[in-house]
Amino acid sequence: RNGTEEWIKRLRIIDSTTITLFSNVIFKGVGRHPKTGKKKGGIKVHSVIHANEGVHCDVKFTSAATNDSFMLAPCHFKHDEIIAMDRAYINYEKFEELTERNVVYVTKMKKNLKYEVLADCMDMNEDGLMDYREQVGVFRKGDINHKAR
Repeated sequence: RNGTEEWIKRLRIIDSTTITLFSNVIFKGVGRHPKTGKKKGGIKVHSVIHANEGVHCDVKFTSAATNDSFMLAPCHFKHDEIIAMDRAYINYEKFEELTERNVVYVTKMKKNLKYEVLADCMDMNEDGLMDYREQVGVFRKGDINHKAR
């Protein structure tokens, strides 16, 4: 499209939704127990969307109990692409691989994440308000020390 920012052409959005089923016999239960005390089975639909087109480029179906992070296969993303995802996709080993491939990822940090801030840079506008802030830090999970910003 004309006038589309260059960065949005590189943006991929990863998300999933769960379709609950009436039977717990076929699929492993997921989620909180309703008042009856039983978990419902379901199917989870995982998708990757090209942000500038609004078109799904990868769709997979799994049991609802499957962890979302399997969709974060670094080999599926190109150099300089940007991936936006929620916390369900956090996998520190895969983040390290994405960084090595020069793929940018954006997600919220988990509340219990242990990290150390290495650098903190802010730019102010003429009114003294912050225009931009970039923090560089290293977070640790087991044997993994991953540098991120």
